[in-house]
Amino acid sequence: MTSMTEQNRVLIFDTTLRDGEQSPGATMSHEEKLEIAALLDEMGVDVIEAGFPIASEGDFAAVKAIAENARNSVICGLSRANLADIDRCWEAVKHARRGRIHTFIGTSPLHREITVLTQDEMVERIHATVSHARNLCDDVQWSPMDATRTEHDYLCRVVETAIKAGATTINIPDTVGYTAPRESADLIRMLLERVPGADEVVFSTHCHNDLGMATANSLAAVEAGARQIECTINGLGERAGNTALEEVVMAMRVRNDIMPFSTGIDTTKIMNLSRRVSQVSGFPVQFNKAVVGKNAFLHESGIHQDGVLKNVQTFEIMRPEDIGLTAKNIAMGKHSGRAALRAKLADLGYELGDNQLKDVFVRFKGLADRKKEVYDDDLIALMQDTASTGEDDHLQIRRLRVVCGTDGPQEAELTMQVGGSERSIDATGDGPVDATFNAVKMLYPHDANLELYQVHAVTEGTDAQATVSVRLSKDGRVYTGQSADTDTVVASARAYVNALNKLHTHQNRVNNTALMNSAG
Repeated sequence: MTSMTEQNRVLIFDTTLRDGEQSPGATMSHEEKLEIAALLDEMGVDVIEAGFPIASEGDFAAVKAIAENARNSVICGLSRANLADIDRCWEAVKHARRGRIHTFIGTSPLHREITVLTQDEMVERIHATVSHARNLCDDVQWSPMDATRTEHDYLCRVVETAIKAGATTINIPDTVGYTAPRESADLIRMLLERVPGADEVVFSTHCHNDLGMATANSLAAVEAGARQIECTINGLGERAGNTALEEVVMAMRVRNDIMPFSTGIDTTKIMNLSRRVSQVSGFPVQFNKAVVGKNAFLHESGIHQDGVLKNVQTFEIMRPEDIGLTAKNIAMGKHSGRAALRAKLADLGYELGDNQLKDVFVRFKGLADRKKEVYDDDLIALMQDTASTGEDDHLQIRRLRVVCGTDGPQEAELTMQVGGSERSIDATGDGPVDATFNAVKMLYPHDANLELYQVHAVTEGTDAQATVSVRLSKDGRVYTGQSADTDTVVASARAYVNALNKLHTHQNRVNNTALMNSAG
């Protein structure tokens, strides 16, 4: 007999690395995907949808590597409803301790017209492909894409077919963010009541946010009987995004009185993951974003401030520490010592050894000399910048001077370490950043395409650090770079060089592999 605790356990299926990465401009590098997957695994995500293995060699390699390294999470790959896709997916996920094949086909009238299949032909396709997946893997998820616009009778028929063919999870996607909470609940309830065998599988919900109702629709589906939510960190995803993991998890935690469901998520890991996904994807989190937005725990109104000072619960329904934020954002300055810095970084989740602390302390002092007050966000940016640079990097900026203004050309004078030699160059451009990038390219010629250049301020004020993200692409691979500095042009140059160092490292690895293969 199933216990009440088991009945109320909701599985968290994170698709940041698959659906989230499909956001235009949000492509992540191989190393970044592995890092995010490890953080998701550590946080307690039940299922990580690591990618679409047949989409590219890069996607296949990432899913395979994530599967090989996962400790706890089920690792899932996506495949279309054909045997080649499913075989390729299995080749990637079979290396996991627990692997899952997720196969799908569009079932709405609009999608049936595109696939040029009759209703009967589609049913045959579903049975054949799900059966094939189940013969390879015990854990098979099936999705009728655009389910919320599929005729109810036909939806029941195809779901029954998938269950009979061996699917263990049935996902009901609101692919275009079309449904509303009551309708979302009614759809799950209808399937559970009408489809034979529905009580033997897990029903899942996958909602997009086109009308701003993804979180509400997902929670309504859970109340109706769904026991898996597909979601992404920060709500990342195509168009207006997906259900945000942090929103559904914290909603069930805060309002457990009316939504008595539980997850396995360690919520104290949320903030760190949110920041890291934002950084590697290049998608900043809006200030007023629920749960993880910069303003989520800030109070400017005098009435609110007075209330919070007397009793924090007057205007806060969550504790900042519940999602991994320190309770107090106390500014550090140039007089702060090493012990204070170590303690502050520990509060932010960074445990440093003595040698690493020594290096970070030097950088901190340099920042404090240029910035009157150094806040938590400044320190996080400093740590991320420290992690992205190294003494052994092939390219290192030694000196940069720019000339810009309303008169004359925009000029950059750059001295850079390239391998074992130091080189200097002068360059011009449409602006100081363009001139700087031109100078870098003259000293290190390359044919990578600049896909993204993004700047946002870490804190307020004219002395705020600028965090710059750069994304380069070459031969189908993506290389990202990030840096932070109170000088936007300096941060831009370092971010660009950081991405080029990753490109250089990869090219060296490819060349060395080719030499070894030819020698063998």
